[in-house]
Amino acid sequence: VQIAVLMRGRLDWGVLWRHRWLFLAVGLLVGVNTNMGFVSVRYVDPGTASLLSRTSILFGVALGVAWLGERLGRLEVVGALIAVAGVLVISFQPGDYLRWGSLIVVSSTALYALHSALVKRFGGEIPFGEFMFFRVASVAIVLVALAAVQGSVVWPTPAAWGWLLVAAAVNVVLSRGVYYIALRRLDMSFLTIVLTLTPVVTWLWSIAVFGGRPTAIETAGGMATLAGVLLVTASRAGLVGAGPRVDGRRGGG
Repeated sequence: VQIAVLMRGRLDWGVLWRHRWLFLAVGLLVGVNTNMGFVSVRYVDPGTASLLSRTSILFGVALGVAWLGERLGRLEVVGALIAVAGVLVISFQPGDYLRWGSLIVVSSTALYALHSALVKRFGGEIPFGEFMFFRVASVAIVLVALAAVQGSVVWPTPAAWGWLLVAAAVNVVLSRGVYYIALRRLDMSFLTIVLTLTPVVTWLWSIAVFGGRPTAIETAGGMATLAGVLLVTASRAGLVGAGPRVDGRRGGG
């Protein structure tokens, strides 16, 4: 996809220069976030990491309200709390949450939330094609540099290249592309709350693909998350009463 954009001659390199600090920040934040995610599995089990990564909800809402000046209604706050509680129920697995790896997971989550806030505040006017091209390129450069420094560069096998291309197309281009489109159109705090549905969808997919029956607690957690998101969405759409809103500080830029 990146090569296709470049070959069609529609790439405005001036965008990179005008927004060089934004792309540098995005490359560093997302690249370090991704690298820290792989490093953390050496120190903490996946279940613990999954639960701790839900702190992204707190970081996203906090940055949206406090820095971007977004507003949440009372019912939206209640819905967010219900959704977070449901996610914690689904994600919880016994583990040691005070390990070094836990600090890495929480820190990497904070970095990604900060990157989203930067893109929301400073990247909205950048043409989407150029934004995605330079975003992916800057992150790739940082990841290659980190892998080289850590001595972790391994050339993929021919079979692995196929899976890498599929993962890149789905996870990097399609998934992130949809995310950035939504980020441009929605408040970051609202989008963060809606994305609490991600663990529920992942959980349902795992049941459908790998089998098994959800426990009563898992079902309750999934229903709570769904109810919380529906409450937030209904409140934002004006379908239920909208009370006073929690205001963030209005900033310039």
